[in-house]
Amino acid sequence: MSIIIQTLIMLSSSIETKKKISLPLFDEFLLHLQTDNYSQETMYNYERDLLTLTYFLEHEIQKEFEQITKADVERYKAYLLSTDRKTAISEQETSLKLQSGSINRILSSFRSYLKFLIFQDYKIPVVPESVRMVRKEKKHYKVAELNELISLIESPSTFEKNSVVATRNRAMLEVLFATGMRISELLSLNRRDIDSSGRIFIIGKGKKERFVYLTERAKFYIDNYLKLRKDALPALFVPQKGKRMGQRDCRISPNYLQAKIKSYREKLGIIVPTSAHSLRHGFATYLAEEGASPVAIQMLLGHESLNTTTRYVNASDRFAEDSHRRYHPLAERPEK
Repeated sequence: MSIIIQTLIMLSSSIETKKKISLPLFDEFLLHLQTDNYSQETMYNYERDLLTLTYFLEHEIQKEFEQITKADVERYKAYLLSTDRKTAISEQETSLKLQSGSINRILSSFRSYLKFLIFQDYKIPVVPESVRMVRKEKKHYKVAELNELISLIESPSTFEKNSVVATRNRAMLEVLFATGMRISELLSLNRRDIDSSGRIFIIGKGKKERFVYLTERAKFYIDNYLKLRKDALPALFVPQKGKRMGQRDCRISPNYLQAKIKSYREKLGIIVPTSAHSLRHGFATYLAEEGASPVAIQMLLGHESLNTTTRYVNASDRFAEDSHRRYHPLAERPEK
């Protein structure tokens, strides 16, 4: 047998073993999400989650989708829990362990996909109910002290040399803490979204609609920033570079703001990890400490479930400590 023929046989065998595995009706499922008016971010998450499943089938167990068993579903969960898994898109190893919330989101995508196949009368190898969620770890949510958060919010005025950048970054942090909005909601704001009373109409996560409210303090710092603006761009917060280039819809990136918050925190010596989400967390925690209703906080945060809100408002150690000191029946020092 010639070397050329041997090489062709080896190549053919290699191609056969590396046969790409595809999920049935995959594109139709994504189209279904689109027609159901899911956001682009949600569609991207579903697509990425199902690519993870495809990678697992192709590289870990070498099975077609139609051959999946309940045991394979459990192996998939173990794979997601492991630290030697590979990312579905870049196929690079990652040593980071996924949190239970991330794993459950991936499993939920798998379950939703199976339900879609049932709706399409496609014969499925396992029922959606066999894809069980993993138990969520209990988190102890930490939030910086109120005086530390105030220092963080005010820090751009101290640390930024460019007056426009300092005023803009200060206004962004003031708005985050005044309203409890998400970073994505903040950076998508336009000037016209704020009415004269400081009320803002938000279309948030899952396209849920709600109102949030600026404090007089936050309005003051927004006004200061807008007075420095010499452009007619619609975005409320714009990068200096994009403004100079005349880009119509230039906006601050989430990575920029998160990096700035991290930099301010480190310069201030705040040891509690603090991000844009921490300001949202602090907003809920300190409203609760002042006696705000959990239901009102739920509406302001845009949470669908009150359980999600309570996870935030019960997070303050000081709140728990004060309650213990005030209400414990044997709190008083005994007389000698």
